[in-house]
Amino acid sequence: MLIPSIDLMGGKVVQLVQGEKKALEFDDIQYWIDRFLPYPMVQLIDLDAAMGKGENTMLIHRVCQHLAVQVGGGIRTVEAASKMLQAGAKKVIIGSALLKDGAVDLQMARALAHYASPNRLLFAVDSRGGKVSIKGWTEATALTPAEMMRQTGEFCSGYLYTHIDTEGMMSGFPLEVIATLKSATDRKLIVAGGIRSMDEVHRLDAEGVDAVVGMAVYTGALKA
Repeated sequence: MLIPSIDLMGGKVVQLVQGEKKALEFDDIQYWIDRFLPYPMVQLIDLDAAMGKGENTMLIHRVCQHLAVQVGGGIRTVEAASKMLQAGAKKVIIGSALLKDGAVDLQMARALAHYASPNRLLFAVDSRGGKVSIKGWTEATALTPAEMMRQTGEFCSGYLYTHIDTEGMMSGFPLEVIATLKSATDRKLIVAGGIRSMDEVHRLDAEGVDAVVGMAVYTGALKA
């Protein structure tokens, strides 16, 4: 399944390359809401909140009124997750909050699952150079994606794996990592990072993996 992504920064829809350089910017969020209405799920990420530089809560509430969304970015407490679910998010994406002092915070994972229930939770595993990256991809850890997934599977419904090395570059997703990820979990797997064609989406779908696509959709390279 193809899941289009809406990334928010400064009240606008944007696309970044490797989470750093802004490549595209759009003022008219309603256009993209209308464009993505046919999709059963849309990903909505608050980049400002993820980076600790503000928030786009009003826009998130607006999008939740029209689209089925999985929401992430800066959700670091049980209360924040609950507020997003109350705002209409179908699922919340949790990343940095799951790690403390370089290790998986099982107490936080357990608390989130208790208050939100695992079926409403997706855990983000953002990978750069084969290691998990947190805090808006600004801080590296020593954990591998597989290690993080093996420790947290009972607390979520699935994982959002982002390959930061290829994110926003439309260079293709490294399909060879799928086997390693699938060996680490039996939860639903969603991947992002450089996906550029429907052929890739179909190949991932054949593996039972959903594909989050941003840059290729916004540039028109992927006609979906």
